[in-house]
Amino acid sequence: MKNQWMNFFSGTVKIIIHGNGVERFLNDCTRNGIQVWQVKKMGEEAYTCHVLLKDVRRLRQLIKKQDCKFRFLTRKGLPFLTQYSLKNSGLIIGIIAAFLTVFLLSNMVWSIDIKGAEPATEHKIMQELDKLGVKKGKFQFFIQDVESIQRYLTDTISEITWIGVVLNGTSYHFEVVEKNEPEKLQSLSPRSLVAKKKAMVAKIYVEKGQPLVQVNDYVDKGQVLVSGLIGREDNKRSIAAIGEVLGETWYLTSVDVPIKTTLPVLTGEANNKHYLKVGGVKIPVWGFFQEDFERQEEYEAERPFYFWKWKLPVSYVGKTVHEQEIVERIYDDEEVIEQALEIGRDQVLSNLGEDAEIKGEKVLRTSKENGKVSVDIHYQVIENIVKIEPIIQGD
Repeated sequence: MKNQWMNFFSGTVKIIIHGNGVERFLNDCTRNGIQVWQVKKMGEEAYTCHVLLKDVRRLRQLIKKQDCKFRFLTRKGLPFLTQYSLKNSGLIIGIIAAFLTVFLLSNMVWSIDIKGAEPATEHKIMQELDKLGVKKGKFQFFIQDVESIQRYLTDTISEITWIGVVLNGTSYHFEVVEKNEPEKLQSLSPRSLVAKKKAMVAKIYVEKGQPLVQVNDYVDKGQVLVSGLIGREDNKRSIAAIGEVLGETWYLTSVDVPIKTTLPVLTGEANNKHYLKVGGVKIPVWGFFQEDFERQEEYEAERPFYFWKWKLPVSYVGKTVHEQEIVERIYDDEEVIEQALEIGRDQVLSNLGEDAEIKGEKVLRTSKENGKVSVDIHYQVIENIVKIEPIIQGD
């Protein structure tokens, strides 16, 4: 038969026919529209063949007119499978229930392991995880993906520098790197603190050494701020100067801002699509009848399924599709200046240390040309102006 799948759903039986006139009986079956296939001769008066389950009743009516008989050898197909399942329904239900129980338990959170954190920090992490729903007994389907959890904890807890999040079966593992105060140097060579650029002293704090400047003094590049030479003129000795000197410095920057710009924005409309991923193939489950937007931004999260400790080749994929539209924005003069000041701040601070801050800013000149506004800005910055200069013995 060409259509074996249809035969499976309707059911087939294998029979053996023995007696006189077997060939005549098989010809009668064909003439009456009874499908017979895989006919094999088993002896002088015996044949085996396959017929459809629905033709068995007609087969019995035909064989009454013949001098041969038949009996069943095998039964195959969905009707027999269903009959067997009904007879053994308790066993089948038990197997399905056991499988579902193990499957569900394999996709719950059973342990949370945090390494590298002090007790106080670990307590804060557990509190934040509880807010996210990451706790024992929670189904993983309703928990954010590990990247989102990592990003949230890093942004929320100020005591940590970095945190790694790994989901291994039913366990979440967190590796924490805390912010630690830098260790103080135990032994420093003799040195002085000099200015690394031209500035006006805004603040000075000296722990060791001889201060040679004070607040509001103007200093040049290379000028000694805190000397490592202390004592009388006839009895000087050198030490490692330690201190902090903040100075007011000045920067001039030029920024070009386009008057007209286009940018993508979200409209607030969104579609949710759900898939079952088997291997590398995503099978749509829900939301696939929704039309795509003309412009869109997609966010996709995948959650694998586990059976006991083994990761199954099946996972759930949730996709959120946000509608986008392109908006043309034209800046007025005030907005152009504000945009230029913001860009200029980023440019200035990107070349300075983390402790630098802008004290004041002033727009010196603006000019329009080719759809752009050029803005010259003067910035006053408070920053660390200290540079370490070793003291060479004999100087």
